[in-house]
Amino acid sequence: MPPKPELASVKALVFDTFGTVVDWRNSVIAEGKTWGKEKNLKINWEEFADRWRLGYHPAMEKVRKGEIPWTRLDDLHRMILEDLLKNYKIAGLTEQEKVNWTHAWRRLHPWPDSVEGLTRLKKQYTIAPLSNGNIALMASLAKFGGLPWDAILGAELARHYKPDREVYVSAYYFLDLKPEEVMMCAAHSADLEAARQCGLRTGFIHRPTEYGNGHVRIADKAAPGDFDVVSESIIDLAQQMGT
Repeated sequence: MPPKPELASVKALVFDTFGTVVDWRNSVIAEGKTWGKEKNLKINWEEFADRWRLGYHPAMEKVRKGEIPWTRLDDLHRMILEDLLKNYKIAGLTEQEKVNWTHAWRRLHPWPDSVEGLTRLKKQYTIAPLSNGNIALMASLAKFGGLPWDAILGAELARHYKPDREVYVSAYYFLDLKPEEVMMCAAHSADLEAARQCGLRTGFIHRPTEYGNGHVRIADKAAPGDFDVVSESIIDLAQQMGT
């Protein structure tokens, strides 16, 4: 089935990654439980993972406000981890262990539909992440999870974090396309709304379990018509885009 006529001009799809393409929460929890056994740590790893993720936006805000210089997401993750280690009274880690724990974010498992859906889309469209993750992090995620990107775009190239306008503009600039020829795909409505303000097309992917049982945050929902495409998975998105 071909896509809707107004989407016929789309040539590339760019993706939010954390929560949209990969399951950050269950992946980090699983790593935490492994560390816990190795270190004999009695910690609520669900809470640990949630707090690590909740530190993400305040850390990026420090970059936006100029409180700290441009900082790669790997390094922001390390800063948040250092605070968590103090809060949970975890001491005695070597530098290599801290690096390995930080790089848990490079070892996030894709959602079950992600690789198949992206592979289908890749046959007809250019596909790339448009993530706040730095290039080394995104390349590692792709290698770990078998994500078939054509390119890696996002914050490090733009030297801005989403939802700053510069990130979305960089997507069509680097792909040498017009704004309406690029579709931003995400499980987060605010990301899509920011992209739409920059002229990009929008594709919503519902990830109802991104935040577990929702006690920290409720996953975003969208109704048909809220965005150019509203889908239940990347496979569903691919089908609606005619692949």
